[in-house]
Amino acid sequence: MQCSWKAVLLLALASIAIQYTAIRTFTAKSFHSCPIPSPVNCSLSQDTDAADRLCDESPTFTYNLSRKTHVLILATTRSGSSFVGQLFNQHFDVFYLFEPLYHVQYTLIPKLTQSKSTTDRRVMLGASRDLLRSLYDCDLYFLENYIKPQPVNHTTDRLFRRGASKALCSPPVCESLGAVDLHLEEGDCVKKCGTLNLTLATESCREHGHVAIKTVRVPEVSDLRALVEDPRLNLKVIQLVRDPRGILASRSETFRDTYRLWRIWDGTGRKPYNLDVTQLTTVCEDFWNSVSTGLNRPPWLKGKYMLVRYEDLARNPMKKTEEIYDFLGIPMDSNVERWIQNNTRGDRSSSKHKYGTVRNSAATAEKWRFRLSYEIVAFTQHACQQVLAQLGYKTAGSEEELKNLSISLVEERDFLPFS
Repeated sequence: MQCSWKAVLLLALASIAIQYTAIRTFTAKSFHSCPIPSPVNCSLSQDTDAADRLCDESPTFTYNLSRKTHVLILATTRSGSSFVGQLFNQHFDVFYLFEPLYHVQYTLIPKLTQSKSTTDRRVMLGASRDLLRSLYDCDLYFLENYIKPQPVNHTTDRLFRRGASKALCSPPVCESLGAVDLHLEEGDCVKKCGTLNLTLATESCREHGHVAIKTVRVPEVSDLRALVEDPRLNLKVIQLVRDPRGILASRSETFRDTYRLWRIWDGTGRKPYNLDVTQLTTVCEDFWNSVSTGLNRPPWLKGKYMLVRYEDLARNPMKKTEEIYDFLGIPMDSNVERWIQNNTRGDRSSSKHKYGTVRNSAATAEKWRFRLSYEIVAFTQHACQQVLAQLGYKTAGSEEELKNLSISLVEERDFLPFS
C-alpha cells in the first residue's frame, strides 16, 4: 500500500512537532516530573490548568527558567552582617531570611557555641547545604525538620528571629497589619502577626524575584561550592569581613559570659592562663582560608563572589551598596536608599539593642579602638597578622598611634569581583 505525498508530508510535520515539543520539555525542566499534588506543591482542589501552572513555576522542578538571583551573605558573628542583611531585607522584590541555619546548628549540635572543634564545625555542613538549597527553591517546609517543637499544620512560633525578615512580617504572611504597621520593630512583628504559617511564607517567597539569606554558620566559601556550581540556583556570595580587632571588641561586649576572660584581661591588664584564644584565631583562620579562595579566583567562583569589608560599607554605605547591587545584577530600589539614609546617621542613643542596625555607621566601625586595651590589640595583631595584611588592615605600634589614626587604620583597597 502506497502513501500519498500529502500523507508523507503530514507525518513529517507531525514528527517535527513532536520532536520540538520533546526538546522544549527536556531543556526547560529537570529530570523530575511534577510530583503528586500535596500541600507543598499542587493542591488537589486546584483545576488542572492551575496545577500545571504552579508546577511549571516551582523553582524546585524547573531548570533555572526564572533566573532568580539567589544571594548568600557569608559572615561571622559581630561583623556587621545584620546591617548588610537589611540592605536586602528592605528591597521590595527580595525575600530575606535571617539565620535559618540557626535551627540546623541547635538541632544537630545543641551545645555548640563558638565553634571550637573542626569536627563540630563541619558536622552540620551537609545538612546546612540541603536546607539552603531547599530555601532558595522556596521550600520552607524543609525547615520543619529542624524546628523544635515540630510545627503543627505548618505553623510555628519558634522560627529564629522571624521579625528580622520583612517578608515574614508583611501580607500575605501577616494579614493582621494595618497601614500604621508598615515599619514594625522586630519584637512588634511577633506580637502582632502571631504564629508563622509556613504555607503562606512559601507563597510569599515564590512571589518575590530574588531570595537572600544571611548566615554566620558556614565557615568558608569553599563549603558552598556545591551550591555555587548548581546551575538551578544562580547563587552569588557576598563575603563580609571585618577587622578582627573590631569583631573581638564587639563580641566581648555582646557575649559577656562567653568572653568573660577577655574582659578580665581588658580590665586588669593580666592575661588569664586559661584564656580561650581560639575564640579569636578561629575567626582569622576562617577569613584567611575563605578570602584566599575568593581572591585566587577559581573558575567555579567566576562571577559568583564579592568580598566586602564592613569598614568600606560603613564609610560610604550608599556607594558600596550600589556596587553590591550592580554585582548582583539587581536594580537597587528607593526603599533601600531610604533605609540607608535613615539608619547610618544615628547618635549614641539610637542603637540600644545589641543586634540593632540604627547607628552612626562610620563611628561604629572604629569604636573598637577605644574599647580594647592596647595589650589585647597587640596580641590580636600578632595572632592575626596574615589576615590583617591580606585585607588591608593597618597595625598600630603603640597606644597613642591606635587612638590617633582613626579609620585610616584601613588601607584604601578595591576588592572588585571578577566576571
